Amino acid sequence: MKIGIIGFPQSGKTTLFSLLTGAGAAARRAARGELHVGVARVPDERVTRLAALFSPERVVFATVDVVDLAGFERGERAGLEVVDLRSADALLHVVRAFPSPATGAPPDSARDVAALEEELILADLEVVERRLEKLEKGLKRKLTDTERREQALLGRLRGPLEEGLPLRAQPLSPDEERLIRGFQFLSLRPILHCLNLAEADVSRRETLLAALGDAARRPRTAVGWVSAVVEAEVAALPPAEQTPFLEALGLPEPALHRVIRDAYALLGLASFFTVGEDEVRAWTVSAGATALDAAAVVHSDIARGFIRAEVIGWAELLEAGSLGEARRRGVLRLEGKDYPVKDGEICHFRFNVGR
Repeated sequence: MKIGIIGFPQSGKTTLFSLLTGAGAAARRAARGELHVGVARVPDERVTRLAALFSPERVVFATVDVVDLAGFERGERAGLEVVDLRSADALLHVVRAFPSPATGAPPDSARDVAALEEELILADLEVVERRLEKLEKGLKRKLTDTERREQALLGRLRGPLEEGLPLRAQPLSPDEERLIRGFQFLSLRPILHCLNLAEADVSRRETLLAALGDAARRPRTAVGWVSAVVEAEVAALPPAEQTPFLEALGLPEPALHRVIRDAYALLGLASFFTVGEDEVRAWTVSAGATALDAAAVVHSDIARGFIRAEVIGWAELLEAGSLGEARRRGVLRLEGKDYPVKDGEICHFRFNVGR
């Protein structure tokens, strides 16, 4: 999964990128128009608890690729053409919700959400118009079947874009989504609008989220929050002091953990685990993926020679204390290739690829 971080200057998005990926001060001194690419670990307490049970040689958390476009200004849509940004599976829009002496203006989160959506919509409208113009010129020759369907679909989508509506709010069939996939439309991407709060406003975060307006309530859109100031303070503390610090603020965990989970939920993703004395690992699949799909994520050979999957919920395994005890209790189940894997399940695959 790839997340593209986007937002206007002074929103704190590059600081958030640094905190998510562990990048240092160099990322925070990003030059205008520069793109940063990093990897964020997906926090998951279930992995930690399973690792404590097995004491494996390796513990591998799921990861997310993160890209950050620095210095993006209103009206400068050329920066949105960056391939790494357009190929992102989802967008994380960091919204300034804290006073900033650098801007000289109070925060207006609803305005910034609407303005960012407008930039994405206009960028996509430019792509649509260029393509339609090219297809129109192609009428001098006979258009292919695919080109005619593409022309009709883009013509239909141009209207909503001109009205200021993102493509993610438009009904599209799977075939239609495949037809326009190559254009990498930004307003078609699921988006998480994330308020970056001052520490003093963390306690009233729900009120501030509710004030974001209609743009934050569209399909494939989610809202969340973070406080980069608080997160930086947490990250600087020794691990033993982090939990008491968060509890004093009334927070159950670092907000960064929830940001990643919110992105997972927005994209309809789930995690399953493989466990053993050699390795405990988290894997990412689409929600509703089958056991065969999950096997393919681990290795194509496992999917090719799939026989059965041994499946158990992570909490059931912890309660049993071992795979052997889980088998004895009859809670380690054998499932076929069409079994829908649930989030948090442990899967071990029986397979035979032959010679």
